[in-house]
Amino acid sequence: MSLAHSVSRYNRRRKWNIFLEAFRINPAAKILDAGFSDAEYSKTDNFLEKNYPYPENITALGLVEPVSFNKRYPWVQTIKYNGHLFPFSGKEFDICWSNAVLEHVGGKQEQTQFLKEIARVADVAFITTPNRFFPIEVHTRIPLLHFLPKRFFDVCLRLLGKTWATGNYMNLLSLVELNKLLDAAGIKKYQIKENKLLGFTLDFVIIL
Repeated sequence: MSLAHSVSRYNRRRKWNIFLEAFRINPAAKILDAGFSDAEYSKTDNFLEKNYPYPENITALGLVEPVSFNKRYPWVQTIKYNGHLFPFSGKEFDICWSNAVLEHVGGKQEQTQFLKEIARVADVAFITTPNRFFPIEVHTRIPLLHFLPKRFFDVCLRLLGKTWATGNYMNLLSLVELNKLLDAAGIKKYQIKENKLLGFTLDFVIIL
């Protein structure tokens, strides 16, 4: 296992413990996973489905056809949508889980809408996203260049052969930007926890 995957596994286990502390396991609770992955590249992908003891109560929402996902997690209901409004009524779920998805949904307008939809369909929510100012960008494993404005960072990524990480694939957030997004989404009651690694904030956990 690579060092990066080891750190990711450690951090996702840490976030899972925060989730368990914030929300007691309830056999009757309906949970929305806002942003499942069909292809899995590590053992930390689809962490909720791997660890939640009542998978039949999970509904997984995503942009792609859940071909491999359905084979791995046959008890989980899956829904493909267009990336805009969630196809659910208000407060249809007890909990919404969204792990490391917010940075991938688009720019500030799309991120604000994503947060609005989470708050609309669930009573409470558990959302995580990486810190823009952690010294190493966690998707590309490149240090410091992501401190540049996004358009310049994207140019650097293309020059380094990592075009897949440019554009709307990734819009990282600082703590200040995250608070502004939550305010723009009309969300007033929330708590942000900072998960640290070697003294730096690696990512944020937002509990609505």
